[in-house]
Amino acid sequence: MEFQYENSFEVKEKINQSKVAILPIGAVEAHGPHLPLGTDNILAERLSHKIAKRVHGLVLPVLPYGQVWSLRNFPGSIHISNHALIAFLVDIGESLYKQGFKTFAMVNGHLGNQTALKEAARELYESCPEMRVFYFFYPGMSKAAEEIRDKNASHNTYFHADEIETSYMLYLAPEFVDMDKAPADIPDIPMYADATPTPWEDFTDTAVLGDASIATAEKGKYIIDIALENIVSIMESVDETGQRGE
Repeated sequence: MEFQYENSFEVKEKINQSKVAILPIGAVEAHGPHLPLGTDNILAERLSHKIAKRVHGLVLPVLPYGQVWSLRNFPGSIHISNHALIAFLVDIGESLYKQGFKTFAMVNGHLGNQTALKEAARELYESCPEMRVFYFFYPGMSKAAEEIRDKNASHNTYFHADEIETSYMLYLAPEFVDMDKAPADIPDIPMYADATPTPWEDFTDTAVLGDASIATAEKGKYIIDIALENIVSIMESVDETGQRGE
């Protein structure tokens, strides 16, 4: 159910029936010539709806801006700081808590947000003691991607507009993908990029970190289905034990 389309007279009962709020979080940033700026928003939102069906959750409006420091100089990218994002998420979480929600699941579509999500969850752990807070970024995807990718990753952590993320889009939102423009751009990412702030224009002109031309919907489905099962399993296991994340 989409929270924003409910009305104030009926939503309280639906909150009481569910008590699970799911917040898709993305970003607006360059994703090469074949994917839209809002790719992370689209992925987070569509995955959130799949989660909601499994856990009977209420999907909040997507939070469309994120920490995109590395890509902030590319045309179309909109960057906000970790500090701003943390404060925003804590305010949302505390508001949900006051409304009666017992579970707050942040579904992240952009790796750059993950530090802020973890810090926000820690703050909410203190201020909302009876609410379980989760921050998800495709759990289990690394192993799954290694099993089905046709080319090696450009980086051991980053994936961006490449074979993997383009496959996600072909599965979850194919109408936004132009495979005729999908590049095979495999940059040489310097080792120092993991040890000092490094804007991505230092090593890529496209913001694509791999061969997007070999992406398929089948690859995307394989990884997304694994991530979905892991998310549901984590939420259900914590709910059963009554424990909360660190």
